[in-house]
Parts: sequence; structure tokens; C-alpha cells
Amino acid sequence: MSGTTTAAARRRREAGAGANRWVVLVVLCVSLLLVAVDATVLHVAVPAVTEDLRPGGIELLWIVDVYPLVCASLLILFGTLGDRVGRRRILLLGYALFGVASAVAAFADTAQVLIAARALLGVGGAMIMPATLSILRQVFPDRRERALAIGIWSAVAAVGAAVGPLLGGFLLEHFWWGSVFLVNIPLMLVSLPVGRRLLPESTGDRDGPWDVVGALMAAAGLFGAVFGVKRLGGGEPPLSPVTLLPLLVGGALLAAFVRRQRRREKPLVDLRMFARPAFSTSVGCIVLAMLALVGLELIAAQYLQLVLDLSPLETGLRLLPLTVAAMAAGLAGANLLRRFGPRAMVCVGFCVTAAAVISLTAMGEHDNTGLLLLGFVLLGFGLETTLFGAYESMLSEAPPAQAGGAAAIGETSYQLGAGIGIALLGSVMNAAYTPGLSSVPGVPAADSAAAGHSLGEAYEVAARLGGPSGAALRDAARDSFVHGLHVTLLVSAGLLLLGAVMALRLPRVMECGAAAAGPTDVPSPREAADARTSRVTA
Repeated sequence: MSGTTTAAARRRREAGAGANRWVVLVVLCVSLLLVAVDATVLHVAVPAVTEDLRPGGIELLWIVDVYPLVCASLLILFGTLGDRVGRRRILLLGYALFGVASAVAAFADTAQVLIAARALLGVGGAMIMPATLSILRQVFPDRRERALAIGIWSAVAAVGAAVGPLLGGFLLEHFWWGSVFLVNIPLMLVSLPVGRRLLPESTGDRDGPWDVVGALMAAAGLFGAVFGVKRLGGGEPPLSPVTLLPLLVGGALLAAFVRRQRRREKPLVDLRMFARPAFSTSVGCIVLAMLALVGLELIAAQYLQLVLDLSPLETGLRLLPLTVAAMAAGLAGANLLRRFGPRAMVCVGFCVTAAAVISLTAMGEHDNTGLLLLGFVLLGFGLETTLFGAYESMLSEAPPAQAGGAAAIGETSYQLGAGIGIALLGSVMNAAYTPGLSSVPGVPAADSAAAGHSLGEAYEVAARLGGPSGAALRDAARDSFVHGLHVTLLVSAGLLLLGAVMALRLPRVMECGAAAAGPTDVPSPREAADARTSRVTA
């Protein structure tokens, strides 16, 4: 036991040389906070941007979507490049690019300039996100401490997602829309010199050339796949060429990327990591959790605003308990993981989240504050518990040399799960919502078809019609939306319970000693014999 403790202490000293590892964690969390805030801060500024820059419909969609689209596409490229040239170097370059792009976005005078700046912000975010996790993996070699650090990291991510719209609303009340980007610059000006001084440099396996072709194939394939999924989530026809072609090309490129990596002696991403049950199961759990919940959150926001008639600020405040519960779960995650182990933690997290989703099926056309509070608290705590356990298991199973690639895989699975979830649950919602508007008395068929697109559009049609027919359409649309919400909640609960079954493949206990040998680090027979001989001699 004392030997293990001494070895862990030695690893901590080596990893954190030059800076206290908890100070390093603070720097990494500030990086994450910026990226998380920037992913949501623009949403409240869209009306002001539209009024000032007068973008077309397609341009407006690109202004909103280009950041997550570019970021998701480049995660594997920059995660693996960090393993090769240095994770701190990539992180600092990401800081610089993020600051420059923020300045360009703040003073953009055309929609095209703003789209280009948002794309550059996505590139910077793709540099920052996997680097923070891979550096965290290096600085905290002891799994107990790393679990606590990941809990703090994930709590900061939850804070960033919630703070974005609130910060954006505050800045818009006092300044112009560009201020939502300018707030990044002072933090980046501080983070660059502090990060350069305090963050340790680390690399993975540098043997052999970096697979440039493979990196570009992964980036292009992910861009096509994420773009197609986002169009499906936006309600576009699945057989539309603009939707189907990117999906097919993206899928083909990703399949070719996998074949290429399996054949290379020094692959960009060592796919043998997926042979480890804990790693592949953790990635699957991340995808399923995001698939079940992200689309549901968007529908819940529509319910609060359009059915309960709450303002955007009131909607944000109603959703705040979800964020607070997620923060609490992140901070308590390390203790829960040590006490119950990854299998029980992730499985129970899925079950708690499913129970929360099922309880929310009691929502109706009238406000039930207590039910919403309980449901959102359970939802936030269960989801964060699930994601914490899955991320920690995934990162701990990855060899240190592949930390950047593993972090990129985790973040990519998060983004893909979210995109697929919006498309899948949105389709379920539409399938349950639209039939209820097909035969409203006094409403023409064309108006019924238009109202079937969304609840917001149904309200616009009802206002235009006016009179008894307009009132009847409004009531029917509200009833159909609530029915669709209930169906969507049940489908989401089913996906979450499927995730609970999947989590049974995770390890029962949290292994805090040396990492178990896996497909990427199994010693040869000669090495094993030499090791046994040296131990006998000692």
C-alpha cells in the first residue's frame, strides 16, 4: 500500500512540476467557461443582430450554427495534433485565435464577416476543448484526484451553459450586441500569459509522421455528418439533397477514416481503445445521454414560453434549478464514484434521469411550479451524474499518450449525440403534434397545414384568422403540443433506460492503482519475463 501511495505521489510531483495542479485546474476551467458561454451567449442577441446586420434567412442560420458545426468537426484533428506537437501549445494557440475572432465578431459590419468570425471561434473552441481534458489527465495522474478535478470541470461547463443567455441578456440591456463577444477578450489576455507560465507541456507518442490525410478526412466527414444531422433537427426533409448528400459523404469519409486508422502502424486515433469495454461503453453512454436530453430541453423551453406564456427571463429562471443540480452532481461526483463505482453511478444516473422525465409527463396546460422544480432538479442531477461517470471512465481508460485523442472522441460523441437527439426527438414531437391540427372546425386545410409546422406558427395563424376559428386553432395547437411533449418524454425515458442497461458493462469498482493493461499497452512476453526476473532479483 505504501509503495502505491509513494508512486502516486511521485506521479503527482512529476505531472504538476512548475505549478500547483489545482492552480492549473483553475486555468483550465476558465478556458472551458469561455467556450461554454460562447456556445449559448449569442442566442439572446439574435434579434439585435438581425435588426442591425439584416441577414437573410440562410445567413442567420449560419451565424447561429457555424460555431458548433466547425467546433465539432475539428475536435479530433486538434485533439490528436495536441498529442503530437504539445497540448499546451495547441491550447495557447486556441486562446489567441479565440480572442482575435471575438474582436472581429464584435465589430462585424456584415453578416458574412460575422459568419467568418464565428467559424474562427469554432476553430479556437476545437483547440481549447480537448486540450483542457488531456492536460487535466496529465496533471492529475492519481485517479481519485482526477475524479474530483473532472467533477469541478463538469460543474464549470454547466455554469457556462446557464450563464451564457443571462450574461447576453444583461449586456444587451446596457450595450450593443457586439459586447457579447468583447467580454471574451480581457479573459483571453489574462489566460495567455498565465497559461504560458503555469500550464505544463505534454505530448503523446511522436513516433512516425502525423496522419494529415486522416485528420482532414475526419474533419470533413464530421462536418458533413454534423451538418446533415443539424438540418434534420431543423425539420428539413431527410431526402433533400442538401441534407442527404452531406450525410452520405460524411458517413463515407468517416468509414474510410476508420479503415485507414486500422491499417496504419501509427494511427492518428488508436481505435483499439474501443476494444476496452469501459472506454467504448462510456462513449456510448455519452451519446445516449445527450441524444435523450438535448432535444428534450429545447422542447421544454418552448413549453415554458408558448404554453405557460413565460417570458425568456422567467424561462431561464425556471431552468436554473436544473443547472444548480448539475453543478452539485459534478462537485459530489468524485465521492459518489469512489463509493459506488462507475457501473452503479452511471446506471443510477440514467435511472434518476428517466424517473425525472417520466414525472414531467404530468405537465399540462397549466403551471405546476412544484412539479417542474422537482423534475428539473432530478433531471440536472441525474444527467450530470451520468455524464461525469462516463467521462471519468473514458478518460481513465485511455492511455496517457492518447489523452488528446480520447478527449476529442468524448467531445465529438457529445456533439453528435446532441445533434441526433434534436433530430430524433424533434421528429417524434412533430409526428405526435401535427395530426391533432388536421381537422379543426372552421380552419381551412392550408392554415391547418401551416399550423402543423410548430406551435409558434400555429399561434401566428390563429391570430391572423381571429374569431372562434382562431381561438379553436389556438386551443387545439396547445393541446396537441402537450400531447406531443408527453410522447416525446416517454421516448426519451426509454432511451435513458437503454443507457442504464448499457452502463452495466462498466467496471464495478473504481480502480485507483496503475492502469490496467489494455490493447494499446499490453507488454510483450519478453517484456513480461524481464519484469518478473527483475522483481525476483529485487
